[in-house]
Amino acid sequence: MDIHSEEITVEAEGFSDIQNITDEVRSFVRKSGYSEGLIHIFPIGSTASVSTIEFEPALVQDMRDKLEEFAPKDQATRHGQTWGDDNGFSHMRATMMGPGITVPLHDSEPVLGTWQQIVIINHDNHPRQRRIFLQVMGE
Repeated sequence: MDIHSEEITVEAEGFSDIQNITDEVRSFVRKSGYSEGLIHIFPIGSTASVSTIEFEPALVQDMRDKLEEFAPKDQATRHGQTWGDDNGFSHMRATMMGPGITVPLHDSEPVLGTWQQIVIINHDNHPRQRRIFLQVMGE
C-alpha cells in the first residue's frame, strides 16, 4: 500500500461558510492513480471542519443556522476575553464537529451517496484561505 499527499487551498467567507470541495478531492484522487484505498481530508487550523452534506442552498443555510444556535457568534467566551479575537465560538464549532474525515476509495472514486458532497466549513469570524491536507493510502 502506498501513500500520496497534497495540500489544497480554498477561499471561504467566515462564520461557518460552507464550500464544496468534492471536485478538488476527485481531482486529487485521479492524480494519485489509485483505485482502492482510503482518502483522508483534514483542514489545517483549529477553526475549520471537513464533513459531508447535501450541498444545496437551503440545507447549507439550515446547517449554518444550527451551528449559530449551538455556539452563537456573539456569545462571550474566555478565549475571546483572553486573546481579544472574539472567535471562541469558531473553535467550539470546529471542535464539536471534528476536524477531518476519511472516505473510502473504490474503483478510482470516493464512495459517496448520490446527494453527498465533501465540504470545508470555515467557522472563523473572517474570510480565510483554508488549507486542506489530502492524503490517500491505496493501490
